[in-house]
Amino acid sequence: METNELQNIWKNIDSEISLKTTAELNQLLTIKTKKTINKFLFIFSIDIFVCVGLIVFLIITALNRQGDIIYQVNNSILCLITLISLIVSLLSWNKLQNNKFNLSLKDWLEQRIKMLSRWLLGKYSKGYIFLIPVLLVMINLSIHVYYECKPFLEVMKNKESIYSLVIGFPIGLFVSYFVISKIRKYQIKNLEFLKELYAHLCNMR
Repeated sequence: METNELQNIWKNIDSEISLKTTAELNQLLTIKTKKTINKFLFIFSIDIFVCVGLIVFLIITALNRQGDIIYQVNNSILCLITLISLIVSLLSWNKLQNNKFNLSLKDWLEQRIKMLSRWLLGKYSKGYIFLIPVLLVMINLSIHVYYECKPFLEVMKNKESIYSLVIGFPIGLFVSYFVISKIRKYQIKNLEFLKELYAHLCNMR
C-alpha cells in the first residue's frame, strides 16, 4: 500500500496527524494500540489492588473475631470469592500484556481483541449483575458487625443495625451498578477502537 493510502487510513483515526512515512505510520499505530491496551491494564491493576485490600481487611477482622463462628464463615466465604477474583485478574492482566511468542502487531492485537470481547461481551460477561448483590450484603455485614464490636447474632437482633443495613443496601447497590456500568462502557469503547485499529492494520498490505 502506498504512503498516501496509509495516510488516508490513519486520518480516519486521527484527523490532526501530519504527513508521515509508512514506517512512521506503523509506529503510530503501535503506540495507539499499546496506549489503549494500557487502559485495560490500568483497570485490572485497580481491581487487583482492591482485591488485595479487601482480603487483608477480611483476614485481620476475622483474626480479631475468632470466637464469632458466623462472622468467621461470612469472612471466609467472602475471602475465597475475592481470592478467586484476584487470581482471575492477575491471569487476565498477564495474558493481556504478554507477548511470549513475539507476534506481529496485527496478530498480537487480534488475540487481545478476542480475549477482551470474551470478557466484555461473552456468555458470562453479565454475571456481575447477580454477584454484586450477594457480595455487597456480605461486605456490609463484615464491616458493620466488626465496627459494632458485638457478636454477629447480637448485631442482627438490633433493630437499628438492621435498619441501617436495609437502607444502605439499595444505595450501595445503585452506586456499584452505576460505577461498573461506566467502567464497562469505557472498556467497550476502547475495545471498539482496538477493532478499528485492527481493521486498518488488515488493510495495510
